[in-house]
Amino acid sequence: MVSGFASLDFDRARRCGFPEVVYGAGKTAQQVAAIAVALADEHDVALVTRASAEQAQATRALAPDAEFVSSCNILYIDRRPSPVALHGSTCAAILEAPGGEGQVLVCCAGTSDLAIAEEAALTARIMGSYTNILVDVGVAGVHRLLEQRQLIESARVIVAVAGMEGALPSLVAGLVDVPVIAVPTSVGYGASFGGVTALLGMLTSCAGGVSVVNIDNGFGAGLIAHRINLPGFTTADRHIQVRTKQ
Repeated sequence: MVSGFASLDFDRARRCGFPEVVYGAGKTAQQVAAIAVALADEHDVALVTRASAEQAQATRALAPDAEFVSSCNILYIDRRPSPVALHGSTCAAILEAPGGEGQVLVCCAGTSDLAIAEEAALTARIMGSYTNILVDVGVAGVHRLLEQRQLIESARVIVAVAGMEGALPSLVAGLVDVPVIAVPTSVGYGASFGGVTALLGMLTSCAGGVSVVNIDNGFGAGLIAHRINLPGFTTADRHIQVRTKQ
């Protein structure tokens, strides 16, 4: 039961292609569990971002099939039919699973940015996009990115995640003819101002085709990347239940 603390938007799957996604931070474990289970019962899939281990435990008490990826605090329930359904508690296991459409690529500047990059990658993958992730390819060792030119050039859309001075999206955008979604992270020393320096650097990028989301907003980047990757991909194509009101 979610009455008293939530009013769920069960029509969002029909309007927007994927059910309402839950932001776990600031909610109690019991609230997250009730909301996630209600969404999964309605649509066969539920996604919670910024979840905690306590919230995951409470959700599993109601839905033993719930999965928690602790490295990026993603909690999800997936009851869609095979082969669409995803399972696993690590980003690698989920991304390596067969399936997904198109090609989303997430580039992560450094290991310190990895949690945000995984949030973006898993968001896109759970929503139905085939997704790859490149880790530790920041501009301090530019050869590491250039060695992956074939993978970079095969993507339909790229998410570039970086803290510090936030230079990675500009470099990536100079190599490809597809949209680049820049994600500034709060990683860096004092003058990074909690990600503001990276944010401003990305907003003032001289490379064309770069769009920027908010600091640490891996979810937002993953959602945008998915929609660019698969425009017009319907809920029916994704095997998401959309029930009409009687």
